[in-house]
Amino acid sequence: MSMRSIYRKIAKKHGVSVSEVKRDMQAALDHAYTHTPDDGITGAYQEQVPHKGEVPTPDEFIRYAVTKMKNK
Repeated sequence: MSMRSIYRKIAKKHGVSVSEVKRDMQAALDHAYTHTPDDGITGAYQEQVPHKGEVPTPDEFIRYAVTKMKNK
């Protein structure tokens, strides 16, 4: 399944646009990565997600999540 079809499926399910899905996912990722508890554990899990910038993009996060699910 392509990234485009994933976003379209999510958007259709929730009655929103693809751009809203991407925007809201990025906002959630930004919040999660900038408000990380100081427990060391959360940060360690977050660092497992490959990302080029400080915070993963929705595409980077989805690719990581799909790979993790396939490996289980």
